[in-house]
Amino acid sequence: MNLGLKGKSVLVLASSKGLGKATALEFAAEGANVFLASRNEEALGQTVKEIQEKTGNPNVAYSVCDITRAGAIKQLVADASAEHGTVDVLINNAGGPPAGTFDDVNDDAWQHAFELNLLSFVRAIREVLPGMRENGGGHILNFASSSIKQPIDGLILSNTFRAGITGLSKSLSQELAEDNILINTIGPGRIGTDRVDHLDSVQAEKRGIPIDEVKEEAEKKIPIGRYGEPEEFARIAVFLCSGANTYVTGQSLLVDGGMVKAL
Repeated sequence: MNLGLKGKSVLVLASSKGLGKATALEFAAEGANVFLASRNEEALGQTVKEIQEKTGNPNVAYSVCDITRAGAIKQLVADASAEHGTVDVLINNAGGPPAGTFDDVNDDAWQHAFELNLLSFVRAIREVLPGMRENGGGHILNFASSSIKQPIDGLILSNTFRAGITGLSKSLSQELAEDNILINTIGPGRIGTDRVDHLDSVQAEKRGIPIDEVKEEAEKKIPIGRYGEPEEFARIAVFLCSGANTYVTGQSLLVDGGMVKAL
């Protein structure tokens, strides 16, 4: 299948590691012009070099960006547009907020999670829309969590703001359809990333058991019987933002090995 991504300009937020990095690599492998962003310049530089070496695609660049700052996002989109001429695809991604129950988090934690995990997406979308409209369309994909279908115990902040992302995506799918801009949400289940390792560590420490035991328990709840690989998630993300997808919009898709039982 020809995904029609060669020469397309893709901006991937929070892409120096984890799911963002895996997704950026898959886009580069398809011949897209990829622009990465995160707060860690050293990690970004290493990631760009790695992606270029693995894919043979030289059209990979980056900019340092704190996505909790409105001005930084505005500059990021300007930098990506200047580097590759436009932004055809926006991948909204952000590190997950801290674990905790309602009694564990204060107003500062709520505010930071809002700015990191929801408002940053709003701001990035706002910045790319003029160019997408001028170009006759585009794709936007919002990374969330399996909690968009089934809340996860001990992750009150993530549960709240990931749900907000789905509402944003569904609403915008109606508003942007006439502009030929497709927007969807994708939620990872237990994918082998640093974030999931951290959450497993939190559970292990809280319960006083080895982290391997936490992982074994989690794998028993996944019909496929294992954690997913970042590239398995990335391939689905790339398809949803490719020329092969011309009719799917406003949808929330899980990549979870069948873990979540919600319809």
